[in-house]
Amino acid sequence: MTLTFVSNYINHHQIPVSNELYRLLGEDYAFIQTEPVEEERLRMGWQDESGRLPYLKLFYEEKEKCRRLILESDMVIFGGTDEESYIQPRLAAGKPVLRYSERIYKSGQWKAVSPRGLKKKYEDHTRYRKAPVYLLCAGGYVASDFHLVRAYPDKMLKWGYFPATKRLGEREKEALLEKHGEGTVSLMWAGRFLDWKHPELPVLLAEYLKKKGYDFHLSMVGGGEMEEEVKRMISEKGLEREVTLWGYLQPAQVRQMMERTQIYLFTSDYKEGWGAVLNEAMNSGCAVLASHAIGAVPFLLRHGENGLIFESGSLRDMGEKAERLLKNPGERRRFGGAACETILQEWNAELAADRLAELAGKVLEADKSGSVRKAEEMAYASGPLSAAEVIAPGKMYQYLNDRAGMGE
Repeated sequence: MTLTFVSNYINHHQIPVSNELYRLLGEDYAFIQTEPVEEERLRMGWQDESGRLPYLKLFYEEKEKCRRLILESDMVIFGGTDEESYIQPRLAAGKPVLRYSERIYKSGQWKAVSPRGLKKKYEDHTRYRKAPVYLLCAGGYVASDFHLVRAYPDKMLKWGYFPATKRLGEREKEALLEKHGEGTVSLMWAGRFLDWKHPELPVLLAEYLKKKGYDFHLSMVGGGEMEEEVKRMISEKGLEREVTLWGYLQPAQVRQMMERTQIYLFTSDYKEGWGAVLNEAMNSGCAVLASHAIGAVPFLLRHGENGLIFESGSLRDMGEKAERLLKNPGERRRFGGAACETILQEWNAELAADRLAELAGKVLEADKSGSVRKAEEMAYASGPLSAAEVIAPGKMYQYLNDRAGMGE
């Protein structure tokens, strides 16, 4: 089987899956990068991988070769770019495609009423509802968005991003979890300082915890348009001793900091399509406190089992759950251990690639017989490529509560 992955550019969140697919398929696997990596991403510590990976093809340098690969490969995985011209010839030929996507209505599902937008969604997605085209949902809200435009009925599966997993034996895992002891509690937040990532919330939480008399220290990694505002907040609230701003660090340095951190804070709203830092913080044995609106949260976190989920934007809910973690080192350790196991056992690149190759084989087999199988017939019970539930954003927090038996 020849399999080609097409996306805007490859990054450290996608390379592990691609490496595993290359391990499985060898020269029959290719990743086509459609555009150079943005300068902002390079400043954040991302790498330009062109020339380093044996399976990487650059569309902007080998257009005809890449076009042939997209059209002639047995299976194509397509996503991460809004430019439909790359995949249109293959779709027009009726060939199988696995599309992956984050949310299409990150700013609100009210946008689904736009006639122009609906026409575009029909052209790109809905008209293939009976074709051998499946949707890999990179986030818990994706299925609901596409359900609104009646696309991919019975053909939506869970997917995501899979940064490198650090494999740990029992001794290594126990050593990692030793950080959850008594004394000053370490908290961490990492990301671009953008309004929808809400870097102000960790600062407000630090103010809240300081007033309550807790012994803690918050490290914030990253930078961006809200950086000056965050600095001002820290100064005005007298939090210079409690909060440290580290600026941008290399991905490896971020992981090292996570491995020393007890509580990881993830505060983004619905515009966070996935959020691969969640995978990394869980793999690092952190007790995670995350907003329910983040795309990865419904797939990776189970409240009260491998972390805590707060209602997006609610400082009160966030503060109460942060207090719960600060008061209970044993619970921090339990959540951190369970979070690490979630990544080691299920949400990792090796398992995702194995399942993806198997799914591609099933879709191709059905296509050869002239049929299109339902996703539920091929889905796994849990984890990557399990069935993606259709849950409206406004109902997700309650759904997560009910799933955890929280009764809140």
